[in-house]
Amino acid sequence: MTVLDEAPGEPTDARGRVAELHEIRAQALAGPGEKATRAQHAKGKLTARERIELLLDEGSFREVEQLRRHRATGFGLEEKKPYTDGVIT
Repeated sequence: MTVLDEAPGEPTDARGRVAELHEIRAQALAGPGEKATRAQHAKGKLTARERIELLLDEGSFREVEQLRRHRATGFGLEEKKPYTDGVIT
């Protein structure tokens, strides 16, 4: 048995992997989700990307580690792993 046998549904060729990467990046760009965005707005806050958009000139921001996910396991966080889960400094 190989690693590929153990991972059904995973793309096995370069095109499949590139397509998967594009899909993951689209999810990351979409943000944490409508529910989380509404919660931020209900508190009178903007999302991190909304704040960056207002603060910086268009095209001057380069996001690093866009696909970052936390590794926390306490308080049920192991079930919640959104992309771009980091801190802006």
